[in-house]
Amino acid sequence: MKNIVIIGGGIVGLSAAYYLQKDGHQVTVIDKSDITSGASFVNAGYLTPSHIIPMASPGKITQGLKWMFNSASPFYMKPRMDLDFLKWSWYFKKSSTHAKVEKAIPVIKDINLLSRDLFEGIKASGDLGDFQLERKGLLMFYKTQKTYDHEMEVAQKASFLGLEVRELDKSQLSEIEPNIKIDAQGAIHYECDGHTTPTEIMPKMLQHLKDVGVDIRTNEEVLDLALKSGTIDTITTSKGDYRADEIILAAGSWSGRLSKQMKIDLPLQAGKGYRINVARPLGITMPAVLMESSMAVTPMKGFTRFAGTMEFSGINDHIRRERVEAIAAGAQKFYPELEITSEEKAEAQAGMRPVTPDGLPYIGKSRKIKNLTFATGHAMMGWSLGPATGKLVSEIVADKKTSMDVSAFHPERRFS
Repeated sequence: MKNIVIIGGGIVGLSAAYYLQKDGHQVTVIDKSDITSGASFVNAGYLTPSHIIPMASPGKITQGLKWMFNSASPFYMKPRMDLDFLKWSWYFKKSSTHAKVEKAIPVIKDINLLSRDLFEGIKASGDLGDFQLERKGLLMFYKTQKTYDHEMEVAQKASFLGLEVRELDKSQLSEIEPNIKIDAQGAIHYECDGHTTPTEIMPKMLQHLKDVGVDIRTNEEVLDLALKSGTIDTITTSKGDYRADEIILAAGSWSGRLSKQMKIDLPLQAGKGYRINVARPLGITMPAVLMESSMAVTPMKGFTRFAGTMEFSGINDHIRRERVEAIAAGAQKFYPELEITSEEKAEAQAGMRPVTPDGLPYIGKSRKIKNLTFATGHAMMGWSLGPATGKLVSEIVADKKTSMDVSAFHPERRFS
């Protein structure tokens, strides 16, 4: 049995605690918030084996540059003279090649399938009680031939990898979603995908962990990580000091700052995502990505969530109202009879997603610090990949054969 401290209480940190505790370790989770908000609470709730293309893909930087001065754009990079951001942007550009994307695709598919199965395993265990976990798949709505052609390339790759995909025309959309008008030419239906309600699962996971003896420390910020003989000797927080056999860094967008304290260069940028919840009946029963609007729609337990955008403007909690309006307008383009109210828009929230330059997370042992394991950098797939990352971390800590090859996720990989 080891004494383990996990820094970060999002879905990744809690999933790591879940599997480490099952392996018999004494686990403490430290989070600077009260674990009631942030990216693990405001995401689209997707389990997405279909999302096989990393964000770092050909044309993405060019697109970002075009949208740089439009703060309502789906992919907004706020111009700023920040050395870390400039270096990350350079690495992102170097990662955005066809060859690197093709290499990443099967790895992303494998970790997503592993995580989807683990979500189902968690539900079957009864540890969290009942919660929404549906396998209706994901609809990719498109309006134009150009968008259809682009998504069909992805669909063909997904199908080749064994994922279940089919095409739906306009009339089939009416059959699958009869209770709301849809303005789209058709959809690609990734039947392999699932969806959940994060705001239901997170409190249940927290309660379960407390019930089985995991020490959850909230509203406690990690201030310093003191090194001694190549290990983390002491963790100093705003409330005290900790010592541990193993430390798991799962602090999301704040992981880069903490790594810098240990003289580890971890290229990472915070990508802010937004969500609007609508609690009244809308007739939407299928999760969908509205492709030309670059946003997601998920029927969750008790409400429908509209989520999206990627905003690179540093770590901050500022909500740009123009981005909230863009989500509402983007939804109405595909659901013309839907109008999101000013009250619903006023309740919009945002969360910071940790984005690596190549679109692959950081999962693995540090080469420089013997008792440090990274579990961060999942970008928009943090929710989907939480359980898989937690399971892999538990195997890495135990020095067991991992459930999949994790070499592509090494935290100290080179981007040149």
